[in-house]
Amino acid sequence: MFISRWFKNKKQKNQAQAVAPHQVVEKHKDQKVKGNIADTLQFIQEILGENDDLIIRRFHVFGLYDAVMIYFSNFVDIQQVNEDILKPLMQVPRHLEGKKFNSSQLKEVLIEDILYHSAIQSESQIEKIIHAIVRGETIILAEGLDDALVIPTRKVDKRAIDQPGTEQTIRGPREGFIEQIGTNIALLRYRLQTPDFRVKTMEIGRISKSKVVICYLEGIANPDLIEEVKDRLSAIDIDAVLDAGYLEQYIEDHHFSPFPQIQNTERPDKAVAQILEGRVVILVDGSPFGLIVPTVFHQFYQTSEDYVERFIMSSAIRLVRLVSLFFSLITSSLYVAIISYNPELIPTQFAVAVAGGRAGVPFPAVVEVFLMEVIMEILREATVRLPQQVGGALSIVGVLVIGQAAVSAGFVSPITVVVIALTTIGSFATPAYNAAMALRLLRFPIIFMAGTFGLYGLMVGVILIINHMLSLRSFGVPYMSPIVPGNFQGMKDIIIRGPHWWMPKRPASLHTRNRNRLGDRIQEFKEAPSNTLDPVNVGNERGNVDGDTT
Repeated sequence: MFISRWFKNKKQKNQAQAVAPHQVVEKHKDQKVKGNIADTLQFIQEILGENDDLIIRRFHVFGLYDAVMIYFSNFVDIQQVNEDILKPLMQVPRHLEGKKFNSSQLKEVLIEDILYHSAIQSESQIEKIIHAIVRGETIILAEGLDDALVIPTRKVDKRAIDQPGTEQTIRGPREGFIEQIGTNIALLRYRLQTPDFRVKTMEIGRISKSKVVICYLEGIANPDLIEEVKDRLSAIDIDAVLDAGYLEQYIEDHHFSPFPQIQNTERPDKAVAQILEGRVVILVDGSPFGLIVPTVFHQFYQTSEDYVERFIMSSAIRLVRLVSLFFSLITSSLYVAIISYNPELIPTQFAVAVAGGRAGVPFPAVVEVFLMEVIMEILREATVRLPQQVGGALSIVGVLVIGQAAVSAGFVSPITVVVIALTTIGSFATPAYNAAMALRLLRFPIIFMAGTFGLYGLMVGVILIINHMLSLRSFGVPYMSPIVPGNFQGMKDIIIRGPHWWMPKRPASLHTRNRNRLGDRIQEFKEAPSNTLDPVNVGNERGNVDGDTT
C-alpha cells in the first residue's frame, strides 16, 4: 500500500515537473504582487529557473526599505542599471533626508523624484512582470509596494545599417532594414515626418512573444484594410514567430498558389512609398524584412530605381524586365514545342544548323531541356548556399565546365545550352526573388505540356497560369489590377513608368480615403518653361570677375 502510494506521488510529481514554465505563468496570470518580496521573488525564481545570467540584487532604498532588482545581465545596459537606477535608489537626496514614507508615497517618490528614466511603468500582475524580465527590462520590487517598477533597460548588439542584400540599386538610398524593430521604425519615421504616421504594436507567439508592428498613414489607408490586417494577425496562435515569413504564410489569401500575394522588402524607401499609396507595412522584431499588403502582380517587377531615374529611361528598363520575365517562363518550352512538333517555323538555314547540332544527341528535346533545367536549378541552389568567396567561382566555372562538357559528350546540343542560359538569365532579371521562384517552378509543367502537345500545350499552360492569376486576391484586391479590372490611371505605371505629374491619383483598387497625391499647381510642369537665363531674354553678354561687361 505504501509502495503504490509512493509511486503514485512520484508520478504526480513528474507530471507536475513536465509542465512548461510559460504554462504555469498563464495558469497564474491573475496573480498579483502582494507587497511581500519573499513570496513574489520565490515565484519568479521558480518560473525562470536556474540561469547564470539572471541577476537578483538585494539592496535597501535610502538605507531603510528592503528591495530587490531583477534582470538578465546579458540583455540589459549594465551601465544604465548601475548609474541611473541602482545608484539613485541607494543614495538619499538632500531634500528627502530624514523623511519616511508609506507604500503609496514611496512609489510616487521613486518615480517622480529618484529614478533617472523617462519610461518607468508600474505593474502588479506577476505574468506581465515575468514577461518584462525576459524582454530585457529591469524590475524593482520593494517591501510593502503592491506594484513592481518596470524600467526599460534592454540593450542588444546590432549590425550597422547597410545596403540591402536582396534589392540592389544603382541610384537611390543605401539604407536597409536590420533585425532591431526600433531602428526599422526610426528609418520609416525619418522619411515620414508627419503626425499622420501610425504605428500599432501587438505580440504574437505564445513562447517568443514577438513584437509585431503595423505601420500606415491615418487619413490615407482604408480603415477596413487596417482592421482586416489586425484581425488576421490576431488570429495567429503559434509558439514563436522567428521571421516575417511566418506571418506571411498565415495571412495570405491563397496558400496553395505559387505566386506570392504579399510583398517583402528590405528597403525603407520602398516601404514608405507603399505606405504613401495607402498600403500597410508589417514589421517583426528580429526580421530585416517588412511585409507590404495588399500586393498586386506588377509590384514584383518594379524597383525603387524606376521612380528615381527619368521616366523614359525607367520605362525602357522596365520593358527589358518584362521581356526577361517572359523569357524565364516560356523560352525553354517554346523551344521544345517548335523542335518537337513544328520545325517548319524555323528558318531553313537556322534549321540546318540546329539539326546538325542535335545530330548526336540521344534524347528527345523535352528530356534534354528538362535535364538541363534540373541541372541549372541544382547549380543555382548550390551557388546560393555556398560561402560568398566560393559561390562566385562555382557559378562561373560550373556553367562553363558543365555546358562545354555536356556539348562535347553529345549529351545536349549547343542550341539547348543557349536556350537554358537565356531562361536562367531572364529569371535573374526579375527583381523579386519570390516571384522569380514562382516562374521557375511553373517552367517545368509548361515544358512537359509543350513536349506532349506542342504549341497547343504551351498555350494551354499559359492560359491556365493567367486564369489562375486572375482568380487570386490579396486582402480582397484583384491580383492583376489595374489591368483586370481595368483602370486607366493605374495602367500608366504598368508597362511603362509614366511621369510623376502624369499620375496624380493613388491606386483605385486600394480605396484610399484621400486619392489625390499631387496638388493643383502640378499643372505648371506641363507648361512651357520660362527660361529665365535664355540669351534671347538677358542678352549675349559675358561678365568678368569684377562684374564689368565687355
